[in-house]
Amino acid sequence: MRCLHVCAFSLAASLCATVTFAASHKHHQPSASQPGDFDYYLLSVSWAPNYCADHPSNHSSECRAGAGKGFVLHGLWPQSETGPYLQNCTDASPVASDIVNHMLNYMPSASLVQHEWQTHGTCSGLSAQDYFDKVEQAFRNLQIPQAYQQLPQQQKVGVQALEQAFASANSATAGAFRVSCHDGELVNLEACLSKDLQYQSCTSSVQQCKSNPVLMLPTK
Repeated sequence: MRCLHVCAFSLAASLCATVTFAASHKHHQPSASQPGDFDYYLLSVSWAPNYCADHPSNHSSECRAGAGKGFVLHGLWPQSETGPYLQNCTDASPVASDIVNHMLNYMPSASLVQHEWQTHGTCSGLSAQDYFDKVEQAFRNLQIPQAYQQLPQQQKVGVQALEQAFASANSATAGAFRVSCHDGELVNLEACLSKDLQYQSCTSSVQQCKSNPVLMLPTK
């Protein structure tokens, strides 16, 4: 009887561990199982001076002294209207070197190009070439307001004012832009785009910065 009791206990413990692992594994799974199953895109551009100040050891093109970088391309992310953002939808081969070299005209490092393909591009349902063509097109279409192309000194900028400035520069509704921040500092400016890259209102799945105003460090 004791053996049966011990064996039953061991089996129960094993099953419990298996269920716990499965639940944890599921929690970290991509939010979409089928590439291409998303509602719209989120174009993200980051404010380089803030990023570089927080990453002093970064030597990518956006952080080189004298580069004068302001808003730089971060990525184009498949987005769900109501659920969490999509990521890591399939395994991905490394991006071909010719695509990487071309995208270095727009993105600060080869590692970021590879990361964006693995994390977000695999959810687009597109080939790497077609995905990065769309990334480039979305970024080239984005008009950076004149006031934020260069910033000679640090400023605190209202979240709504920044979103409206981008909306006006791009003939879009202010609801098409969202500011993301951390500890009161600007991180990204994000634009919501249809699958054919037309500006549209963002949904509640795109978080809004709760700090207002946000700090923007000067370009260098």
